[in-house]
Amino acid sequence: MSIQLHSVIKTYENQKAVNGITFSAKKGEIVGFLGPNGAGKSTTMKILTGFIKPDEGTVLVDDIDVLINPIDAQKRIGYLPEHNPLYTDMYVKEYLQFHADIHNIKTISINDVISKVGLDKEAHKKIQQLSKGYRQRVGLAAAILHDPNVLILDEPTTGLDPNQLVEIRNLIKNLGKDKTVLFSTHIMQEVEAVCNRVIIINNGEIVIDKQLKELKESNKQVITIGFDYKIEEQFLQRLPNILSIINNYDNSWTLTFESKEDMRPKLFDFAQEHELKILELNSENKNLESLFRELTS
Repeated sequence: MSIQLHSVIKTYENQKAVNGITFSAKKGEIVGFLGPNGAGKSTTMKILTGFIKPDEGTVLVDDIDVLINPIDAQKRIGYLPEHNPLYTDMYVKEYLQFHADIHNIKTISINDVISKVGLDKEAHKKIQQLSKGYRQRVGLAAAILHDPNVLILDEPTTGLDPNQLVEIRNLIKNLGKDKTVLFSTHIMQEVEAVCNRVIIINNGEIVIDKQLKELKESNKQVITIGFDYKIEEQFLQRLPNILSIINNYDNSWTLTFESKEDMRPKLFDFAQEHELKILELNSENKNLESLFRELTS
């Protein structure tokens, strides 16, 4: 395994930012690492990169203990933080050569890396002259310059226009063919387009870790329903195949079922039985966004 975390805990004052996280990832996997603000994503990534130490647990990168040999582990990691730290007064090639010198890389061809990330036409410019999409490419080029086995990407597509999104998305997919990629984002569509596995973290704990294909093939269905009269949640719990119940506001509810059967007729029967009128009824597929809301609300 390229990444292994076991029972990792990190506490800030009285709050556990990371509470016993355990997961692993192998070469060729692009793992979407999701969670609301404050869930523990950034702390986990900082622990993986050796930037901060956990209070408890084991962290391995390419079987190297990050706590014992952080420098050796970091040599195997390429990291693109959310706020891409570029020296904008440097030229693209100059900046990448600077990174090569930091890593003491003698054999790498900077021109090859520039071509790999699609920067050929911009390589002669200063970074401050580049659009955000091309600046992200410079950050990715710096992250892969030393040919790491593990890539940790924090919000790599934020602020990009639709064309740039497609280009960066394809670049990440290509990089993920022979590397392990941990991809953190708030954009669910990007996860569905790029990743083959999803980990969702909430309140410092992993609430789901599944292959994206498995999630898409789920029999779960989400129905939003509004009644003319306020009812108690305990009545809705009597519905067959019910998994979760969320009160949106007043008399509006979001119900999640696990069933191949269309549950809307059951809801009509329920309303008739309790002498309720249905004021709204919307059914949606169980996509990643609705699952995220359900697990982190």
